[in-house]
Amino acid sequence: MNQLDGKRYWLIGASTGIGRELAKSLSRAGAVLAISARDENALGELLKELEPVSGGAGTHMAIGCDVTENSDVNKAYTQIGPIDGLIYCAGAYEPMSARQPDLESLETMIDVNVTGALRVLAACVPDFWHRGTGHILLLGSISGYRGLPDAWGYGASKAALIHLGENLCCDLRRTDIRIQVCNPGFVATRLTDKNHFPMPFIMSTAEAAGRIVRGMQRSQFEIAFPFVMQGFLKCLAFLPRSLYFLLISRASSQLEPPQ
Repeated sequence: MNQLDGKRYWLIGASTGIGRELAKSLSRAGAVLAISARDENALGELLKELEPVSGGAGTHMAIGCDVTENSDVNKAYTQIGPIDGLIYCAGAYEPMSARQPDLESLETMIDVNVTGALRVLAACVPDFWHRGTGHILLLGSISGYRGLPDAWGYGASKAALIHLGENLCCDLRRTDIRIQVCNPGFVATRLTDKNHFPMPFIMSTAEAAGRIVRGMQRSQFEIAFPFVMQGFLKCLAFLPRSLYFLLISRASSQLEPPQ
């Protein structure tokens, strides 16, 4: 059964990467989309690539939105009107070690990845609660499972999103509001292009989007992939901290270039 056909979703962070491919995959699944990002030109081009809506379920629309501005978020939500679901894909990333912090980039990652999500949820969740139904998907990362090298800021922001999804499940229990968090591994995007280290099991945005759409039609809280990588990191997350830090330190030293 296709649970997405005819459902209206607000997809934030749709201009590039996973969000862009996810919009195309969702439109093929019959969803009606309101796509948002800061780059309105990119949204206009994406709108042309979406599958037309059939069956009189409405039309796709593109609404520019900067999630770092609360007034922008509220204005966009008012323009879009009632939705069946929200997908938060907006993201900022800079690989960074605590040994060489870039405060501006750190603040941007937290503002876009976490505070931006809170702004959007504050606009949408009361309506979902009032109706007793809805669907929320937050794009996290397996880097949020536990602290990792050179993920200062980003890893913390994704851990916060996973925790936020759990908070929502606790607060919205006994309703038909479905909460999901997607934790992918490495996906080839303009963000992972910034990495200069081996990225095991890296996949295309199209493959990632397909897995997300399939996961959205199931009932589980977490959508995580690839299986081997997320399983390995989850096992590491159960280790005592002393052992975990030792293993990570040794693994990191193997990847560092010779001095």
